[in-house]
Amino acid sequence: MATGLTLCILSFLYKDNPLFKLAEHLYVGVSVGYTIVKAYDTVLVHLIFKPIVENGEWVLLVPVTIGSLMLTRYVPKASWLSRYAFAFIVGVGSGLAIPRTISSFILKQIEDTVRPLLMLAPGGDVTFTWDLHNPASSLNVIIILIGVTSVLFYFFFSVEHTGPGRVVARTGVMFLMISFGAAFGYTVMARMSLLIGRLTDLIEFSDASYGRPTVWLALVTIGTLIFLSRRTQGEPPDQH
Repeated sequence: MATGLTLCILSFLYKDNPLFKLAEHLYVGVSVGYTIVKAYDTVLVHLIFKPIVENGEWVLLVPVTIGSLMLTRYVPKASWLSRYAFAFIVGVGSGLAIPRTISSFILKQIEDTVRPLLMLAPGGDVTFTWDLHNPASSLNVIIILIGVTSVLFYFFFSVEHTGPGRVVARTGVMFLMISFGAAFGYTVMARMSLLIGRLTDLIEFSDASYGRPTVWLALVTIGTLIFLSRRTQGEPPDQH
């Protein structure tokens, strides 16, 4: 199953075909089914039914009632009740997300930007560290300071970017491109990791101890694609 579905997914490299659609629909269906069953077992059984019935935690009826109000969206005459549930969820979610976002994306960035350029040695002397592997080293602090300042200047449009200002703005663009490139590189690495995992399984299952399913199913997949291609070529063009 793992080998056959992997080959069906990889058949999209040839073109969109029924084998790819079969694997795609099966993946979506299994994912939705697993999510529904997991949500039922985790939320309804272990978080609601057992604590209320077995442990007598009747206070859980409050969130159950609020969550049940969301289902009134399917009843037109009572759909206005769902607004209270959504308002409560949005309020609680915002209250939890805003402090975390401020701490992670604002305060943490400010903390890394205002680090001292010189470090104090154990004996009380002032030292300048060149270790690039240490994020708090003096050299890294200078790089961060130049990057933050130049990027902020690039987005400051009240002053024309000419002369020395043009150099600073170009430096900000360079830092932005490095940041975007690193983010894109991480994304590509994650996708390549998934591809390597699938290819590793195909190579492993081509061994004789498994009965060489990769080889046989690859031949079946190629033969099916050839058959579908010949069948498509033989059909008359659609007049509509």
